[in-house]
Amino acid sequence: MDYNLAALKVFCSQLNNAKATTTQQSQAAFTLSGILFQRVWLQGILVSTPTTDSSGRFLLDDGTGVIEIQLLSDFLTLSWVKGMYVMVVGLYFVQKGSLPLVKIHKIVDLSPLPDRESMWYLEVVEVFKLFYQPLFEE
Repeated sequence: MDYNLAALKVFCSQLNNAKATTTQQSQAAFTLSGILFQRVWLQGILVSTPTTDSSGRFLLDDGTGVIEIQLLSDFLTLSWVKGMYVMVVGLYFVQKGSLPLVKIHKIVDLSPLPDRESMWYLEVVEVFKLFYQPLFEE
């Protein structure tokens, strides 16, 4: 993983336009309107409980789409409940014939924060206007 590449703050629906490519170090990566990335930053509601096969897979719905997330073993000992609102950052993968997958290396329960969802929508729009939109206009 190339940590020089930022984790893009995006909505699930935006990832439908991501195109597979490679980094200068020949690592798998994606581009979204010319922006190279490997990791994504998402927020949403857990709409499933972890799989029983200990793979730590959940479904996350951000209001624009659903994506599969996979937790590292460190996070499996914590209690993850359907309906929790969480922030996740992780490595993005496309699975043929299935939902995209994010292998999580950071997850935070934001459920207690009352304005979490509306603030997230504003953050993503602001990041787009400040950082991504100028790249689209070049």
